[in-house]
Amino acid sequence: MLHKSPFTVVLLIVTMLLASACSRHSIYETAIKFERSSAGLETSSIQVGDLTIAYLKNSDANDGDTIVLVHGFGANKDNWTRLARELTDDFNVYAVDLPGHGESSKPLDLGYSLADQVGHLSRILEALGIKEMHMMGNSMGGGITALYAATYPDQIKSAVLFNPAGILEYENDMVGLVLAGDNPLIPSQPGDFERLMDFALEKRPFVPWPILGVLEEKAIANQAVNKVIFDAIADPDFEPLFRSTIKDIEDPLLIVWGKEDRILDYRNGPVFQETIPGSQLVILDGIGHAPMIETPEESAQLFLEFAKPLISKAN
Repeated sequence: MLHKSPFTVVLLIVTMLLASACSRHSIYETAIKFERSSAGLETSSIQVGDLTIAYLKNSDANDGDTIVLVHGFGANKDNWTRLARELTDDFNVYAVDLPGHGESSKPLDLGYSLADQVGHLSRILEALGIKEMHMMGNSMGGGITALYAATYPDQIKSAVLFNPAGILEYENDMVGLVLAGDNPLIPSQPGDFERLMDFALEKRPFVPWPILGVLEEKAIANQAVNKVIFDAIADPDFEPLFRSTIKDIEDPLLIVWGKEDRILDYRNGPVFQETIPGSQLVILDGIGHAPMIETPEESAQLFLEFAKPLISKAN
């Protein structure tokens, strides 16, 4: 499979800008499609009850293990494309837009606690016919992945938590801002998405202005459902139950945390490790809240090294 670099995508966008009068929305769509195809992924959707669920999957299936990727709060399936680029030759990758996110349905009354979302994800994977998998999750998706491993241990071959939510023993800048009524994770006006990227990412990838503008429009349009979801996952009363649940995880589990995370303090990493017997922890210097975006090759390699004994021989 030929994988094209992010730099190639940028050159394509520049060429398009110079050669035509395309709108920034058409440029965004072309660039996103190119990123997906470069990673060996294609879009699809499935109906799960009343919900339409969008997801990415391999363009060409293979005999390898299945990997399910679970994004964080306010994010979507495309947060995983650059990590997936490292894996789709040997694995069948699924990156799902959780309800309330991306191109999936966004009902305000669905229920969005971490426990609720584990139930939603279980129904989605059942509808997709996925019965056994490696699972990776970032932030909110990391908390969901941990609870999923505790709830459905027979389905999980290995789990990787990137800067997971769920335990907030150590606080940093984020908590103070939220308490002051200034949540940087929920853009509400022009300029807020740029601020979000600077806040969340220490090693920020280049994003051309037409794409950044469309991403900001989408984020602002989603602020109502984002507020509902954030309130649900930020419930402090849930943390004791979360801790007592994940301590029963028996599946192999790796925790990866960017040391420069301004949203969820990396010092919570050892707390996760202590809570989950047998888990492993890697702290990445110079990386923020989303290692799979900031350092996708290294993130993929950490998974491959960790899960090597658990990967089917076909890989």
